[in-house]
Amino acid sequence: MHPTLGIAVKAARRAGAIINRAARDLEGLTITRKRHADFVTEVDNAAEQAIIDVLQRAYPNHGILAEESGAQGAARADHTWIIDPLDGTTNFIHGFPQYAVSIALRHKDVLEQAVIYDPARNELFTATRGRGAFLDDKRLRVTQRSQLRDALIATGFPFREFQHIDTYLAMFRDLLPKVAGIRRPGAAALDLAWVAAGRLDGFWEMGLAPWDMAGGALLIQEAGGLVGDLKGEAGYLDSGNIVGGNPKIFVQLLRALEPYVPA
Repeated sequence: MHPTLGIAVKAARRAGAIINRAARDLEGLTITRKRHADFVTEVDNAAEQAIIDVLQRAYPNHGILAEESGAQGAARADHTWIIDPLDGTTNFIHGFPQYAVSIALRHKDVLEQAVIYDPARNELFTATRGRGAFLDDKRLRVTQRSQLRDALIATGFPFREFQHIDTYLAMFRDLLPKVAGIRRPGAAALDLAWVAAGRLDGFWEMGLAPWDMAGGALLIQEAGGLVGDLKGEAGYLDSGNIVGGNPKIFVQLLRALEPYVPA
């Protein structure tokens, strides 16, 4: 394991321990509503601080871009850690066991390291650019499925801002009869990791933040898949719109979604 990745794994497991302890007493959580259907708990904040403490102790000159605390030195640093301490907070506070810690390292504009840790299942997904993607010690590969009609696709519906809801529902209505099934588990980072692990054939979503996508995007790429924005281009971290999948399903997903993509 790359030494930098090892530090990220240490940070993710420390956050996961905080999350698992809190999961034993969900009734005792203090929950704050940031905006409609967008929650934060003391667990999110404690997990994020634990991650930042580990990373900054090892790499004090690296920048941070984190969901709860925002950017710290990211504009000046060549290396930036992109952190979601608890992707799927709504699931977590309802006891729905689909959530994860996501940590990625970006060097300038290139994603170099990724860790997605599922504390409920104790599953650790990791990737280093050029060295492959792994679930624990098992090498990951995206599926070989070649036809969209046979594919299991994941997505995420808008839950905070609804200006694209009509477009999104039109996408869903058009795509549903073209695939084997569509799932909406509610934690984008974990959905992307599951594409890399071959549990899903593809994924698309709109309106995400960089910390929702960065780790999972590198996992898919290192597992032999493709990731892009709704036009198949590389700007997904900036636009917040992402499509990922094995190479054949990726192309067919883009084609199916193309009528709904702004020019």
